[in-house]
Amino acid sequence: MDLIDRYLNAVAAQLPQDERTDITAELRDLILSRFEAKEEELGRALNEDEQEAILREIGHPLVVAARYRKGPDSLVGPELFPYWLFGVKAGLMVLAAVFALTLFIRLIGGSDNFGQDIAQAFHGFFGAGLTLIGAATLAAAIFEHQGIRPAWMTKWRVKDLGAFGLADPAAWGMSMTGTEAAQPAKTSWMPKPRAKGWPGGEYLFSFLAVGMFVLWWIGVLHFPGLLSIELRGEDAVVSGAPIWSILFGPILLYAFAQMAVDLASLVRPYAVRARAAARIVIAGAGLWLTWVIFEAGHWFTLTRGAETAWIEGDWTMLNFDTLRTLGDGARDLAGVAGTLSVVMVWALAFSALSMAFSVLANLARLARGR
Repeated sequence: MDLIDRYLNAVAAQLPQDERTDITAELRDLILSRFEAKEEELGRALNEDEQEAILREIGHPLVVAARYRKGPDSLVGPELFPYWLFGVKAGLMVLAAVFALTLFIRLIGGSDNFGQDIAQAFHGFFGAGLTLIGAATLAAAIFEHQGIRPAWMTKWRVKDLGAFGLADPAAWGMSMTGTEAAQPAKTSWMPKPRAKGWPGGEYLFSFLAVGMFVLWWIGVLHFPGLLSIELRGEDAVVSGAPIWSILFGPILLYAFAQMAVDLASLVRPYAVRARAAARIVIAGAGLWLTWVIFEAGHWFTLTRGAETAWIEGDWTMLNFDTLRTLGDGARDLAGVAGTLSVVMVWALAFSALSMAFSVLANLARLARGR
C-alpha cells in the first residue's frame, strides 16, 4: 500500500460510510495532480519524503475529514461559547460562595481540625467545579450539534439581564458592601441608574442562607454545639418540642418557596410585581407558621441529667416588664429556660411583625410596580 492509499484510508475512517467513496476519489485526484505538478517542476519522479511533504501541505487526515463533515466541527462553537463561559464563571462563583460559607460555619462551630476542614472545602470545590464544567460542556455540545437555540438566547429582553451580574466578581463585592457600581458615560438619552451595585446580590445571599438552613433542617449539615447550653457543671442538652415534628414538612416547603422566589429574582431582578405577589404569599404563610408555633406554647426542652425544664411561653410575656428582667434569672436549668422562653416569645413576635410589614411593603410595590 503506497502513501496515498494510507493517507486516504485514514481520512475515510473519519467520514460517513455513504460519502467515503466520492470524497476519497476527489482527494485522490487532488493528490495526484499535486504530485504530477511537482514532478513536472523537478523533471523527475518524487521520492517518499517529497510525497510526505505534499500530503502534509494538504493537511492531517483528521483536519481534512472535518472539512467534508456536515454540521459543527467543534464542541462549543463561537455562537454558544459566550453563554458557556458565563455559565461556568457564574456557577464556579456560586460554588465558591457555598463552600466558603460552609467552611466558615464549620470553623465557628468549633472545628477540631482546622487544616482538614480547609482541605475538604478545597477538595469539594474542585470536584464540584470539574463536574460543573463537564456538565456545561456536555449541554453546550448537545445544543451545538442538534442546532438547539433556547428562547432565552433569541428572544431576550434588556430588563431581564440582571442575572448576568453573577459572573462579575466586582458586582458580588459591591452587593455586600453597598457601594455603587461604576456607570458608563452618561448621554442625554440614558436614564438615571436604577440601583446601586448588582440588583441580584441580595437575592443571591438570601438564596444561599435559606439553602444552608434547609441543609441543616433535613440533617445534612450539622453545627457542633448548637444543641447544648453551657451551665455550671454538666451542660444542658436542647431538644425540640413536638411542634417542630408536626411542622417539619410545612417549614421545609416554606423554605423551598423562599429559595424559588430568590432564584427567580436572580434571573429577573426587575420583575417587581411578580416578586411582590410571591412575597406576599410567602409572608402570609410565614405568619401562619409563626402563629401555630406561638400557640403551641412549648418549643424546646432542656435536659441535664434527670432534670428537665421547658422553654415555653404565651401572650402574657409580651410586656416590657418581662423584657426588662431578661437575664436576671439564675444560671440553673430553670433560670436559663425562663430567660430563653422570654427571648423566644419576643423573637416570634418580631418575626410576625416583620412578616406583616413585608406583606404591606409588597402590597405597595405591587401597586406602584417598583
